[in-house]
Amino acid sequence: MVKIVIENLDRKELVINNYSKTVLNHLQDHFLDWMHACGAKGRCTTCKMIVVSGVENLSELTAAEIKYKSRGELRENERLTCQTKTSGDIVIRVPNSGKLPHMKYSD
Repeated sequence: MVKIVIENLDRKELVINNYSKTVLNHLQDHFLDWMHACGAKGRCTTCKMIVVSGVENLSELTAAEIKYKSRGELRENERLTCQTKTSGDIVIRVPNSGKLPHMKYSD
């Protein structure tokens, strides 16, 4: 079992055991709202997450993520939830740009 901890959602913990799904899929499976505008196709950066720890447990960068990093639209510690899979524990944050008005964040 692997944990995804969302630091600025009161350290909400999601326990997962299917490593073939993306982080966004896991968030949705746990009924958590997360900004994503392009339908999880890697065509925008609205679903990005800030990786606080566990970067070594994440899948390789996808072509979409490489494109956005080269344009400066994704920082070194940011990944797209719709493109990234995890095989170990991670701690993430919702960036300010992805915060939804109906959610309560614990910044």
